[in-house]
Amino acid sequence: MAQDAVTQLNDVVSGIREAEAAHGREKGSVCLVAVSKTFEAEHIRPVLDAGQRVFGENRVQEAMGKWPQLRTEYAGIELHLIGPLQSNKAKEAVATFDVIHTIDREKIARALKGEMTAQGRDLPCFVQVNTGEEPQKAGIAPKETDEFIRLCREEIGLNVTGLMCIPPVDEAPGPHFALLEKIARRNGLTQLSMGMSSDFEIAVSFGATHVRVGSAIFGGRA
Repeated sequence: MAQDAVTQLNDVVSGIREAEAAHGREKGSVCLVAVSKTFEAEHIRPVLDAGQRVFGENRVQEAMGKWPQLRTEYAGIELHLIGPLQSNKAKEAVATFDVIHTIDREKIARALKGEMTAQGRDLPCFVQVNTGEEPQKAGIAPKETDEFIRLCREEIGLNVTGLMCIPPVDEAPGPHFALLEKIARRNGLTQLSMGMSSDFEIAVSFGATHVRVGSAIFGGRA
């Protein structure tokens, strides 16, 4: 399994580089966030040994259980929170992660800012947009995003650097990626967290700066 993960990591990186070249993107302009949720440290180490340093986790508690030790073994790890966050986990999230992808409520934004101030950290943040306006999915509605970005930046003082989305599973992702890029552009945001195992090449063509790839690297969830 370890060797499979390394082979698959290399395949994903090659796919990203090919997509960059095909769509006139600068080589290396797309960051691969390897989604390691549900996988234990022994499954992650071979990917770290292969040089990958940026990882995504969905749950604060799970990340707290495995990444402190891995950080002592490997330099330069960058950990991204890509799952929904409850405000009562803001303290742990700020202490554990380097980037937050899933801000979609004022309460969360204020809780994170308070913890960043208390801990002396200023984490880059992405606003999660529910581009498909799916009631069961986290994220702010597209029509409310401009005002929410303004609130986060100007009133709360968060370091909002980009937008994130997860398109509906039963729809073509392209229109959702295009919508996210349009919202980001009009708000002066340069980073787009979009694209997963099945559609990261498409996301690169629409301007993704971060792709979140899990199963294409690690296989089915542990």
